[in-house]
Amino acid sequence: MFNGGYYFVKVAQMNDNVKIVMNWSSGKDAALAYHMLAHQRGYRVTHLLTTLSEEHDRVFMHGVREKLLDMQAQRMKLPLIKVKLPASPDDTLYNHAMLQTMEGLKSQGVTVAAYGDIFLDDLRAYRERQLAQVGMTALFPLWKKDTKELVQMIELSGIEAIIVCVNEKYLGKEFLGRKINADFLNSLPPNVDPCGENGEFHTYVYNAPFFSSPIPITTGEIVHKTYTAPDGDKRWDTGFYFLDVV
Repeated sequence: MFNGGYYFVKVAQMNDNVKIVMNWSSGKDAALAYHMLAHQRGYRVTHLLTTLSEEHDRVFMHGVREKLLDMQAQRMKLPLIKVKLPASPDDTLYNHAMLQTMEGLKSQGVTVAAYGDIFLDDLRAYRERQLAQVGMTALFPLWKKDTKELVQMIELSGIEAIIVCVNEKYLGKEFLGRKINADFLNSLPPNVDPCGENGEFHTYVYNAPFFSSPIPITTGEIVHKTYTAPDGDKRWDTGFYFLDVV
């Protein structure tokens, strides 16, 4: 629903000023979810939370430098909680680290974790189970929304993002650096979700209406990396192109 220049989404009723931690990927979906929550009565995002590779100090899968992540948080005037993990953490290590983090947030009065997920049911169920262990609930402002419409909402809201990672099974490296807008939407192959919800691409937000100022960025080298399933199953080898942003 569009109203007075902002988009709103119907979510469960909560008391005023419920404290929320926003799971912040540095990309467009998290930014749009935050934008929606920031303009709804009763919601107060008090923290951002991001997982990073401890070897490279970069956001997982997005490949964004930690410094650029810090610049986003500074412009949002929000504390950023960083969970640093090995490049390929096992489920036990990841779950333990996240549960510890959520327990710490709960002790500060944060009772809700918000996500930019759109339609991956298994992922939503997993998040809800994990949060239930510490007595917190999950919130999904973009859930089941049409992804073409979400891209339009991103552009209309003033959120500006570029593609920093592509899965080579779906997109070529020529898509790196492309801005998320109507032209991008019209150029996508039919097998690619407009929001990249299946991992086809990832983005970095360098400007938004909730930033105090735009982030000046320069694009650098393109790097190709291949990832193999933890069990060694070669059928799941996947190559990604990353655009370094500085």
